[in-house]
Amino acid sequence: MAADPSFVVGIIGNVISILVFASPIKTFRRIVRNKSTEDFRWLPYVTTLLSTSLWTFYGLLKPGGLLVVTVNGAGAALEAAYVTLYLIYAPRETKAKMVKLVLAVNVGFLAAVVLVTLTALHGGARLLAVGVLCVALTIGMYAAPMGAMRTVVKTRSVEYMPFSLSFFLFLNGGVWSVYSLLVKDYFIGIPNAIGFVLGTAQLVLYMAYRKATPAPAHKEDDDDGGEEAAAVDEEEGLAHLMGPQQVEMAQRRVRLHKGLSLPKHAGAPLSSPRDGLGSIIKSLSATPVELHSVMHQHGHGRFEPVNKGDGDVEANHK
Repeated sequence: MAADPSFVVGIIGNVISILVFASPIKTFRRIVRNKSTEDFRWLPYVTTLLSTSLWTFYGLLKPGGLLVVTVNGAGAALEAAYVTLYLIYAPRETKAKMVKLVLAVNVGFLAAVVLVTLTALHGGARLLAVGVLCVALTIGMYAAPMGAMRTVVKTRSVEYMPFSLSFFLFLNGGVWSVYSLLVKDYFIGIPNAIGFVLGTAQLVLYMAYRKATPAPAHKEDDDDGGEEAAAVDEEEGLAHLMGPQQVEMAQRRVRLHKGLSLPKHAGAPLSSPRDGLGSIIKSLSATPVELHSVMHQHGHGRFEPVNKGDGDVEANHK
């Protein structure tokens, strides 16, 4: 007797998705070895834990949702382990902030969704409510790399868009899109179809720019304007690699040029987005999109170099 095609595709999807969930293991081996979280972001792990937990609940509500439960249950277990390890090795201030968010979102919000769904909703309304929440979170996760695509076009370099990430986005979205068609589940199909399209676009972009000559960097000379532009480029590059909580820290590490003293802030300090459910959805994979927005909004608050002077030291303003 032939195997059910949807079951076979679902098994393949489970394997691919679990590989994606397991990809941060190398990062956490480093964290444990160094006993420090360094500059690694923690918000993506909290938000992915919420997403996988909701999808697991969705699979439990859905008739025949076993494969949805297995893949997301495994993902939730891995994300819970990542969050726990991060909490163990995080600095005290970060740990306090993280505990509050985990309790509010991964415990409080999730418990509220489960309670309301099981007590106030009945029949198809349960699946509809949970499915909409899952779709919103998954679309946010798939849309996150769009900022990296913009950076590739701007810089003519694929440095900020690793091939493996784009390939697995394409593969994962494609497999689960096929599965959704076989089982006629549009809640699974819509976000994964979007992920498949975005993954395809990233692969096309990668092939187009992988051998392209990067956009010329600003030439370093004695001109202050050129040095300031170079510092800003480095600042924005770091922002694409780090989370909002580390943007200000990264700015303090901008390389100093010869003959310049320590950088001095020329405007208001850059602050992180406020914690809350809104920021959680925006941060899903944390993201180049959000980071670019933060850098743009605070464009007039850059750290600029200060020249050594005989009297009072004043910041250079653009």
